[in-house]
Amino acid sequence: MTLLLQVSDAHFGTERADVVAALEVLVRAQRPDVLVLSGDITQRATRAQFRVARAFIERLGVPVVLAIPGNHDIPLFNLAARLLWPYARFVEAFGRELEPQFETDAVLVLALNTTRRWRHVDGELSAAQIERVARRIEQAPAAQWRIVVVHQPIAVTRSEDTHNLLHGHEAAVRRWSSAGADMVLGGHIHLPFVLPLHERWGGLPRPMWAVQAGTAVSRRVRAEAANSVNLIRIARPAGGAATRTVPARQAQVERWDHVGASGVFERAAVHRLPVDDGG
Repeated sequence: MTLLLQVSDAHFGTERADVVAALEVLVRAQRPDVLVLSGDITQRATRAQFRVARAFIERLGVPVVLAIPGNHDIPLFNLAARLLWPYARFVEAFGRELEPQFETDAVLVLALNTTRRWRHVDGELSAAQIERVARRIEQAPAAQWRIVVVHQPIAVTRSEDTHNLLHGHEAAVRRWSSAGADMVLGGHIHLPFVLPLHERWGGLPRPMWAVQAGTAVSRRVRAEAANSVNLIRIARPAGGAATRTVPARQAQVERWDHVGASGVFERAAVHRLPVDDGG
């Protein structure tokens, strides 16, 4: 099994120390293979905030870290930095790769940078990004779970969040579904949910889910949502190595909420995702 931990919207600079400590306990207990940081790692993209975030990641000790920037990870008030070197501090903390990838025989994870220096809050997917991901997914073995990571959401559950949708999300959903994507992980709106896109969008050729994470450790929580993270358990393909002829796949998405009364993260929801045996 491959275990992914999705941590989104940590907003270091606004973190709650007790929640940070509780998340460290959860990670030591669960021992994920991959840590997915789906943006807004910091509150204001300062070097100090990135240093705190980096130290936290190092304490977790997860073998693989996939980090993408969110809109808060670009300088806001320093206009020269925003225009000329928007990702300099992110790169200092997490390296030059703004669109990291991870692959095993069970899972393919493709992360995308959806921030733009000319957009304050909104995110965007370019036609080139959409097509590049689609072509990579089309090459993936049938037994792999194909997962895309963005910051801003490709789908929302409430009308008041519609303005937060990624620019280009409709083209992305249709193209990636056709290519064979299974999940799109996102954050940004601090509201966790798992949404079957094939039930909401007419004409999608196969099942595909939007998996949204809440805010992991920040005090900037929504009234209806606690601090939370997602654990995604990907079963090893039947028969060992993935091939184009092995369709049997299993995945489970778990939301873990921080519970104030106990001071720990507890499993709050489980989604067992069925698959299209057509691969």
